[in-house]
Amino acid sequence: MTETTSQAVRAQLEHPIIDADGHFVEIGPLLGDEVLSYVEEIGGAALRDRYLTSGIVPTDTSTVLADRSLAAVRGQWSAMPSWWGWPTRNVHDRATAHLPRLLHERLDELGIDVTILYPSMSLAFLDAPDPELAAVLCRAVNRYHARVFAPYADRMLVGAIVPMHDPANAIGVLDHAVCEMGLRSALISGYARRPLVDGSTFPYRLDTFGLDSDHDYDPFWARCVELGVAPVSHSSVQHHRVTRSISNYVYNHVGGLAAGHESLCKSLFLGGVTRRFPGLRVGFLEGGVAWACSLLADVLGHWEKRNSVAIDDLDPANLDVAALIADFARYGTPDVVADLDRLREYFGRPGARPAQVDEFAALEAEKPEDLVALFERRFYFGCEADDPLITWAFAEDVNPHGARLRPVLGSDIAHWDVQDMTHPIAESWELVERGLIDERAFRELTFLNPARLHAGGNPDFFAGTVCEGAVAEALAQDDAP
Repeated sequence: MTETTSQAVRAQLEHPIIDADGHFVEIGPLLGDEVLSYVEEIGGAALRDRYLTSGIVPTDTSTVLADRSLAAVRGQWSAMPSWWGWPTRNVHDRATAHLPRLLHERLDELGIDVTILYPSMSLAFLDAPDPELAAVLCRAVNRYHARVFAPYADRMLVGAIVPMHDPANAIGVLDHAVCEMGLRSALISGYARRPLVDGSTFPYRLDTFGLDSDHDYDPFWARCVELGVAPVSHSSVQHHRVTRSISNYVYNHVGGLAAGHESLCKSLFLGGVTRRFPGLRVGFLEGGVAWACSLLADVLGHWEKRNSVAIDDLDPANLDVAALIADFARYGTPDVVADLDRLREYFGRPGARPAQVDEFAALEAEKPEDLVALFERRFYFGCEADDPLITWAFAEDVNPHGARLRPVLGSDIAHWDVQDMTHPIAESWELVERGLIDERAFRELTFLNPARLHAGGNPDFFAGTVCEGAVAEALAQDDAP
């Protein structure tokens, strides 16, 4: 760790630092009171009792291991969850995680001008299996946090949580958060769990809203654009992987967010969402950017060999069977030559054709640069401060067609991987000190890209904050919006 403090890093910069993914930890009893009150207000005693008997509770990493009986865990091969996830030895940081006023007071010490914050315990409501109840619970959380963080909106912007069981529910929660509560950002669940057998919990699949979805999510994306909201995802597949561990959280957590983000990103991209909604920007928080660099290169590699023109080279109908058999007759071993008639019939069979031959049709791409444009400027990737692979995003000499992806710095304060809240900005600056990125890239990571993500579709996103003027000026001069 560098001896340069985060506050000292910020003092030498000519631009603000925007934390695109900070966290706070709800005070459990107060959150519980608020949610229960709202549920009863909306649905009366019946909905209250439905909630209380549902088993849906906010995630408390201090006690989450309490009911993991061996038989139940092994029976469903239940993934080891996040345990001991909040700081304890650093009591001042723990208090900061809980108290908005204290966090607001410490932002200069942390080297942060504005932080966009998301909850921790109540993220569990996004995956509640009951769509109606999930929507009510998320509305309760959003109303509560809008009120609690309202006095600190000059430097702290709290995000809504939006369940994605179906587009109508999602739009309802989004409208409530933005139009009624005044929230500006929205964290969506990265998938919806779909049972494959009616009335049964297992087996199931994960619907990622773009390809093969049970619903048409275009109305939701359209509503995001209308409201100027850039949806961001924070979902991991660590509980759903076939290879999950029942005993080791680290095994499950490593790569869990990146894998979930890749699934969602591929689905939205190949499903043509970024083509149909050019004003939409989507963020993937906390999984880094290396997976996205790899994904873009892999998709382009597939497109070059399987686009609507190149795929004809693989069409079984285009196989010259006579020429093939002639080569077999000339170069084949005796057993091949002895069976040429049967082989001619075998290779001459009609080939099967999929309903959609061009699997890139939704992208309407005529050249590789079209794909890069739909990816490079539409997706944003949350990176933690100690991630050295951030540098890959800016490696225009490595990324296909000179792509420069758009990472955004997420401090992840309040969670176990930040041992001291004053460290993240200084840790990120180490990338510059080590020569891994230059100051232009650092500015993009910590300021310009977060501004593009949230203010690109909503020029008023940072209105009333201490970086309002700097954001407006930067976007006005941005030659790659």
